[in-house]
Amino acid sequence: MWKLLTLFGALLCLSLTAAANDSTGALEATSPDSQPAAPAPVPLYPTNRDPWQVGAGFQYQHFQPYNLSFHNLGYNAEISRYFNNWLGIEAAIQTGFGHTETTPVILRSLDAKSFFIGGGPHLVLTNRSRIEPWFHGLVGLEHFRFTETNNSLGLGSTSTVGFMLGGGVDFKVKGSVFWRVEANYIGSDFPYTFQNNYSLGTGLIINF
Repeated sequence: MWKLLTLFGALLCLSLTAAANDSTGALEATSPDSQPAAPAPVPLYPTNRDPWQVGAGFQYQHFQPYNLSFHNLGYNAEISRYFNNWLGIEAAIQTGFGHTETTPVILRSLDAKSFFIGGGPHLVLTNRSRIEPWFHGLVGLEHFRFTETNNSLGLGSTSTVGFMLGGGVDFKVKGSVFWRVEANYIGSDFPYTFQNNYSLGTGLIINF
């Protein structure tokens, strides 16, 4: 009899201990301190590259507005801010200087100056090599200025919305310095007629 009572008492103690443990676990589960922590905000900052990038260089552009055909040689400059290792936003300026090369004779040798300013996304394929491919899409203002020997054509100064789609490759020179080669498709609308233009450029890029 005493053996049975002793066994019963031992089982009762074990049961009470298990229940107490279950109750404690339940209280801990419902405790505000036990709730999962809210996810930390994602920092808009790259982890494997510098956040800023600036560059400048030279370019060749070919345009066909107003039934004209001409190419320009000029300069480009851009600045980009990366939010992670592969996506950033870019702002760019491009200028060009040249002369028309079309018929009739009255349209030849007009001074033709171009200017583009725009911005948009910049995507880069970050890797461990010395070669870094990238792509961008920019929307902004395309401006032309024609200097004529007479005003019979009435071209003068004119602007429209333009966009630029393209990409290139950055070759690492040393440290944060890269040499860039790029090609772009340039869309413009002069006057109310869409034109297909293009540009080729090269220059230095610095990351910091």
